Amino acid sequence: MNPRRNFLKKSIIGAVSATLVDGVYNSVEAKPLGGAHAKDEPFKLGIAGYSFVNFNLDQSLEMMKKVDVHYLCIKDFHLPYNSTAEQIATFHAKLKSFDVTGYAVGPIYMKTREEIDKGFDYAKRVGVNLIIGIPNHEDLAYVAEKTKEYDIRYAIHNHGPEDKLYPNASVIYDLIKNLDPRLGICFDMGHNKRDGRDSVADLQKYSKRIFDMHLKNVTAATKDGKTCELGRGVIDIPAYVKMLRKVNYTGSCSLEYEKDMKDPLAGIAESVGYFRGACDGTR
Repeated sequence: MNPRRNFLKKSIIGAVSATLVDGVYNSVEAKPLGGAHAKDEPFKLGIAGYSFVNFNLDQSLEMMKKVDVHYLCIKDFHLPYNSTAEQIATFHAKLKSFDVTGYAVGPIYMKTREEIDKGFDYAKRVGVNLIIGIPNHEDLAYVAEKTKEYDIRYAIHNHGPEDKLYPNASVIYDLIKNLDPRLGICFDMGHNKRDGRDSVADLQKYSKRIFDMHLKNVTAATKDGKTCELGRGVIDIPAYVKMLRKVNYTGSCSLEYEKDMKDPLAGIAESVGYFRGACDGTR
């Protein structure tokens, strides 16, 4: 049988089991990836908050509990930019009750320097040390100065061939390579592939400046490619996992699931399970 099909079979079985055994995995001893070897991986499995754009925080956390994922990139529809200290504390308490850690904020579009200032202030008040952002090219030096001022890392997100600013990781790297090393990349491997790039090779090439990534597969390496379940696209996920280990990536791999966004749990569960199967199956 095709190795990728083996991984997919494993994913569905594991995901269904995790969903049925509600609450078993939600403990302080939970492993970042799940499975026997998860504690040996240098990277963590998370979920990008945009995956839950149609759901409130409680609904989102319930889905994370079902698939045993414990890291969340925070979006403003769950924690608004103007949140008070009390609201932020309540938000973190809610996450903690589900054994979830909010590790970053964004993506945040920052079209002016005022919006950049507000973004860094927001991250500081939320208590994270990573912003996923999209600034204008002419403001990159200013963003780099803010990373020094706040000692908060800033990862620029690529959005594929439609994105005139940052279509792929190579474009981002060329713009930031001589700027403060706290300025890096949020590597959307799916959109990178849609721009005709080899996402496994680019992970290796730009790994030193990749601070976060959106775990995503796509149906084609073209502009018309659509996001899909992790094991059903054109990116070789087992090869990608091997490269994560080779470059010793230590950040989060946050699933950004953009298919069936009004009913995403089955696709999220399949994708999470597939990723865990790929991790176990490539050792």
